Amino acid sequence: MRTCRAAVIRKLHAPLIVEDVPIPHLDKGSLLVRITASTLCGTDVHRWHGGLGMKPDGLPIVTGHEPCGIVEDICGERTDILGNPVKKGDRIVWSYVSCGSCYYCSVALQPCICPDRASWGHNRADQHPYLLGSVSEYMYVPPPCLIVKVPDNVSSASAAASACAYRTCMHGFDRLGAIKSHETVLIQGSGPIGIFCAAVAKDHGAKQVLMTGAPVPRLEVAKRMGADDVINMEDVTDPKDRREWVRQRTGTRGADIVFQCASNAAVPEGLSMLREGGRFVNIGVGGRAAIDVDAIPQQLTFLTVRSGEPRHWLQALEFMSTRADRYPFEEMISSRYKLDQINEAMNDMASFRVVKAAIEFT
Repeated sequence: MRTCRAAVIRKLHAPLIVEDVPIPHLDKGSLLVRITASTLCGTDVHRWHGGLGMKPDGLPIVTGHEPCGIVEDICGERTDILGNPVKKGDRIVWSYVSCGSCYYCSVALQPCICPDRASWGHNRADQHPYLLGSVSEYMYVPPPCLIVKVPDNVSSASAAASACAYRTCMHGFDRLGAIKSHETVLIQGSGPIGIFCAAVAKDHGAKQVLMTGAPVPRLEVAKRMGADDVINMEDVTDPKDRREWVRQRTGTRGADIVFQCASNAAVPEGLSMLREGGRFVNIGVGGRAAIDVDAIPQQLTFLTVRSGEPRHWLQALEFMSTRADRYPFEEMISSRYKLDQINEAMNDMASFRVVKAAIEFT
């Protein structure tokens, strides 16, 4: 059996091992993709440390769920999300897989909460099809995945980021609806999702985009990506001072819209910065918080977001392709590594030293 090199988690909290993993045979409709870039996400770090339900008996896994690559082989004929033929040599990203027949898929039309939905980066590396993690020389693409071709002017690293952070952002704006020209958007969190949300909020017509986050290098990127004003939480440590900072910039009302892109622990503070009747979009995961219901704004709209639907992969790529002259998307990819540097990259992500880390294979 042919093999390829991949970054494998065999023990929680322990260094990842770059080892040979089998390349599977292709089922009808499946693809084998040669990975050109895989970006890393906080989710990868959480799983490495035993979070998000990852248990020792679920190992080994090939880490990573943000792939971009070139079609190496196809079993049968495939088309992309727009109905165009997919051929060897195409550079692509691809969606997660929902069952298509449960209540959430077929009646509620909410495939992101399909209980049988398949995603990547947490699947066993010692069972077929082996390669369902993106920090690998090759990756298996299951038949039900919808395929999106990558525009020529979008780098593989940025395209890989569209497979998680950026498409989740697009899903959040889909759920939010229109932003009016007089509205202020506050973003909590200066990670990849928060910074990308700054660009989309500005592009969608927000009067001003504010951000709370840290550290300084991330906030500097955020300002170039559309944030009008930022506050460094490492300097302004009292939530009351941060709330006052927002109110000074919103006629004392608070923000019209808040995007929580940090952690569920940030929700109470975000709600305290939202005006009465405002809209709150909760994207950040992890953490817990107690909320005083009597203290939350009246008549608010509270939206939660999980992952994205296939169209959101397309939307993220088209946003980067058509706005390449407005926003420095490549600055989001702040550090690039080779496969053998996977542990350095994971530690840099865990310590917030980088905005987005990319493992590049070409």
